[in-house]
Amino acid sequence: MSQESNDPGIPVPEELQGQLAITTLDKLYNWGRRSSVWPMMFGLACCAIEMIATAASRFDLSRFGMEVMRPSPRQSDVMIVSGTVTKKMIPIIVRLYNQMPEPKYVLAMGACASGGGPFKEGYNVVDGVDKFIPVDVYVPGCPPTPQALLHGLITLQKKMDKESVLTARWYQKGVTEEVPIPLLGPDLIDPRDLPDFNAKLTQQAELQSQGEQER
Repeated sequence: MSQESNDPGIPVPEELQGQLAITTLDKLYNWGRRSSVWPMMFGLACCAIEMIATAASRFDLSRFGMEVMRPSPRQSDVMIVSGTVTKKMIPIIVRLYNQMPEPKYVLAMGACASGGGPFKEGYNVVDGVDKFIPVDVYVPGCPPTPQALLHGLITLQKKMDKESVLTARWYQKGVTEEVPIPLLGPDLIDPRDLPDFNAKLTQQAELQSQGEQER
């Protein structure tokens, strides 16, 4: 038992010392969540092989209470984006993220998911999944080793330890807005950028009209 629990600044009768632990609701709640994280079972590219190795017996992800990988986003707490994110795949990733219940977290595994990796200049690759969904932890590497993924998940646990039910977004009043699903056409369009596109089109039309009038 930690010293903080034994001496929380609250008087404890002498006959109960060593038998009674006092803590906060946040610490108890976060301890339960960090010790029962369910990652989503999906992978995108070569980083997924390292993620599979992390769950195998040599590294044993279950030591941290994370072995229950769920095939459904509705039963998952963590999305591990493991591999190259293409423009064709990002609408599905955003849809899966929206289907996950709160509290939910995203871990970008590898250089491709974090920033495009060696394919960043490719016409079909998104240069970072954080352009569309919020990322909590980045794991560098190409591909990262299982030890690196474990370190990233431990970092996520440390982040959970610092959260409070009073400030967490999933306990705030109001309806949480879904992340808009990107539109895949000749190129990838984020619906949040449409107002800027419309303003640019209007500006271009005005400039074109002025040029024709000057002629």
